[in-house]
Order: sequence, then C-alpha cells, then structure tokens
Amino acid sequence: MPLNSDQTRERIVTAAARLFYNEGIRAASVDAIAEKAGVTKKTLYYHFRSKDELIAAYLESRDQPTLDLYARWFDETPGSATDKVRGLFAEFARATDTVKWKGCGFLRTAAELANTPGHPALKAGAAHKKRFEAWLADALARERISNAKAAARSIVVLLDGAASVMLVHRDPAYVLAAGSVAASLVELPRAAAAE
Repeated sequence: MPLNSDQTRERIVTAAARLFYNEGIRAASVDAIAEKAGVTKKTLYYHFRSKDELIAAYLESRDQPTLDLYARWFDETPGSATDKVRGLFAEFARATDTVKWKGCGFLRTAAELANTPGHPALKAGAAHKKRFEAWLADALARERISNAKAAARSIVVLLDGAASVMLVHRDPAYVLAAGSVAASLVELPRAAAAE
C-alpha cells in the first residue's frame, strides 16, 4: 500500500533523525537518508528542497517531544520548585548515562553548523531553546518563584553546560552538580522573600 505524502515526509524525517543523531549532520548523506527511509533521492528532494531544509525539519520534529519530556520530569517530581529543578537534572543524568546517548541534538547540530550563520537549522535550534526557556519560566512562575524568567535563563545555561560536560566526561555527577546549582537559583528567592 503506497504511503501518502505526509507519511512519506515523516519517514524521511525519521530516517534523517536517526542518521543525523548517530552519525552527525555532515556525515549523514542524502543518499543514506533516502535509503534508510525507503525512498528515492528524487522523492526526498520532492519533500525537502535541500539537505539544509531536512536538517531544520529534523530539529523541528524533536522540539515538542523534548519539551514534553522535560515537562513530564518537572511535573512528576514531588515537592517544591527546588525539588522539581533538581529532579530535572536527576532525570537528565539518568537519560544521558548510557552509551547510546550522543549529546543534545540541538547543541550538536549548532556545533556542526557554527560557521553557517542564518542556517535554517540554527534558527530551529534557537527557537527550541527559547521555547524551552519560556516553558521553564512559566513552570517556575506557577511554583511562585519571584525571579522565574532570570532563573529559567540561568537554568537553561546550566543544563546545556551539563550536556556538554557529560559528553566529555560521561559522568552523571557533573549533571547532578549542575542540578544543585540550578536548584539554589530557586531556593534563594524564596529564602529572601521569607525574611
């Protein structure tokens, strides 16, 4: 049974996502992506004008699932905002402590494409990071954190730093250390407000 256009596009993005994540953006060829998706190169180019457009679609496809995962980790962690922030990092440490984890796809893509400002994938990655920061600021505000926006921005920096250090050391203790610092960012405003 032939696939409809949306299903074909989804298969191409899924195949690209696997290859981009496992091999890298530059190493994954259009030929390999088409083969993995079970389509011709012509079909791939029918759905995506260029590899650059496909790279952006790959990141866009990871945006909402990534946000949903962090939201679930935050929401399912019992306790205060401090506990929830620490829980985000604890869950991230568990998720990254495996040989299959090859880093944050958004950060790895940005690193590979750093010399191409204006690339559509860099825009998609930046949009994702901004959406994540906005979600976290909202989540902290719901927890009555007075400096939610500033705390969210700092926590995003710590989380991205933890992802980078995890790639280097492969030791979740670094992620947990970043989580302790992140948790202190939401403890301090509460302590000041209590005085």
